[in-house]
Amino acid sequence: MVTVTLMQPANWEIVQSIYLEGIETGDATFQQDVPDWDAWNRDHLTHSRLVALIIDQIVGWAALSPVSKRQVYAGVAEVSVYVSEKYRGQKVGNTLLEHLIKHSETNNIWTLQSSIFRENKASIYIHECNGFRFVGYREKIGQMNGIWRDTLLFERRSRTVGNG
Repeated sequence: MVTVTLMQPANWEIVQSIYLEGIETGDATFQQDVPDWDAWNRDHLTHSRLVALIIDQIVGWAALSPVSKRQVYAGVAEVSVYVSEKYRGQKVGNTLLEHLIKHSETNNIWTLQSSIFRENKASIYIHECNGFRFVGYREKIGQMNGIWRDTLLFERRSRTVGNG
């Protein structure tokens, strides 16, 4: 059974190793190296940082990044969800995303967005299952190892936050 709790700085070593597993797939992120704690901490919102546990072992994590420093976009965040290679296909990512949505709304986030490589079928699936809609694609948005990559853009608008 998967449980979800708030990420603590002491979890960073395990979170970092799961992040590296995602990077190594080549289909999770344009990121080539795992940042250190200070850089990661600076780039992510201080709320809605979660870890998934199975029998007290961290098997995945999720967090939000601001899409802009401009105040008008304060309620818009980008989603990151990573699952340990050993636990993929066991609904860990889906459980994390469900909890991340709840935490985001508690923290006044009205729009979540995700930029996903076309090849990352599992990520596309869990986003669609959690109410994200396909907005469009970005053709050749960035290069990875000399190869141009496309990303698909998904977003989820809260039904409870920012509806004024």
